Amino acid sequence: MKLWDKGYEPEAAIEAFTVGQDRILDLRLAPWDILGTLAHIDMLNHIDLLEDEELPVLQKALQRLYEQVIAGDFEIEEGVEDIHSQVELILTRELGDIGKKIHSGRSRNDQVLVDLKLYFKAEIEETVKLVDELFTTLQSLSEKHKEVLLPGYTHLQVAMPSSFGVWFGAFAENLVEDLLLWQAAYQTSDRNPLGSAAGYGSSFPLDRQRTTDLLGFSTLHYNVVNAQMSRGRAEKTIAFAIAGLAGTLNRLAMDVCLYMSQNFGFITFPDRLTTGSSIMPHKKNPDVFELVRGHCARLQALPGELSNLSSNLPTGYHRDMQLLKEVLLPAWDRLKDCLQITNYMLQHVEVREGIIQDERYDYLFTVEEVNRLVLSGVPFREAYKQVGGAVESGTYQPNREVEHQHLGSIGNLATEHIKAQHQTVRSGFQFEALHRAVEKLLGKA
Repeated sequence: MKLWDKGYEPEAAIEAFTVGQDRILDLRLAPWDILGTLAHIDMLNHIDLLEDEELPVLQKALQRLYEQVIAGDFEIEEGVEDIHSQVELILTRELGDIGKKIHSGRSRNDQVLVDLKLYFKAEIEETVKLVDELFTTLQSLSEKHKEVLLPGYTHLQVAMPSSFGVWFGAFAENLVEDLLLWQAAYQTSDRNPLGSAAGYGSSFPLDRQRTTDLLGFSTLHYNVVNAQMSRGRAEKTIAFAIAGLAGTLNRLAMDVCLYMSQNFGFITFPDRLTTGSSIMPHKKNPDVFELVRGHCARLQALPGELSNLSSNLPTGYHRDMQLLKEVLLPAWDRLKDCLQITNYMLQHVEVREGIIQDERYDYLFTVEEVNRLVLSGVPFREAYKQVGGAVESGTYQPNREVEHQHLGSIGNLATEHIKAQHQTVRSGFQFEALHRAVEKLLGKA
């Protein structure tokens, strides 16, 4: 079945090429397509394009179909182009002419837009929850190991004292900043395109505010052309959010790989969470974090790929946009996998204590000594020269006591401040609006 059927069939090779991955990827959109249709038929009834006795018949059929999708008993049949066609085909088979009315005032263009935006909102919620879990783990590790000192590096040279509390806590705060990008992605997705049809509106008296409210959107794309122009924009915004979070995971994974190597030996993991070598019996490899590092390196290229795909297109819909799903959705899956496995691994990390007692880290404390001299009244530049001279002459002896008390430092991690920041950013997501809309459309509220 094709919604554009005019009495002829394209060649099989043409159909296979143009349908692409839609039959597979559109299964993810199935629940959202049904919910979008539930909102649309309510609106059609409200403007007298659907009879009062027809509305509950369609609603019950769509609600049953939704339950089939959730139960995994739904498929897009061979010869059916996409989820929109499949839903209409099922309703037409079951209800006859009533099923043929659901497309009034819609195009596949605004159908896929509303499906994607609802799907994006749900996926963002799932992603944010995974970030929350990793954030909690990192803050817990930060507090648990806050007394354990760790060498800090610049240019990969021993630099100044740090701590596991600071290290774990830094990535926790980094996640808060990453959530700001996800907040922008959510807001970009939280706009209703339904009613823009093929991008130029409709001569039907559509009530677009009604579908906006029914679907739990905070607002709508008012301009119908802008609604269609949002295809690709929401995806790119999400891609930047994915890339930002991937950047955080990538750097964390690199640190873990470095710190787990024998030349550093700062952390380790239980044997069951590592892999070995086929030839070297002593090897204990951090393969999980190497793969996280690799996957997240690739994910940071996602904005460029989507930007290239959606560039050089004039206003209006173009089939190029179909490929956005094929790029974005698998990438998003990979990011969630990386979040989950990183959190799991860190819950089993083993931190080595007493690291800085090794003489190789003597020079960690030169700045501490400079600061002690300054606090005793020696001008900074003179103190710097004195300690530098002692290093050059080989007479420098480290004092391994560390006195860092300012906000955010080794002795004052500001964990509660960072937690409060997280809660503030987290409150900017209005996930409950979509939950309430779904319950109402399914007749459960």
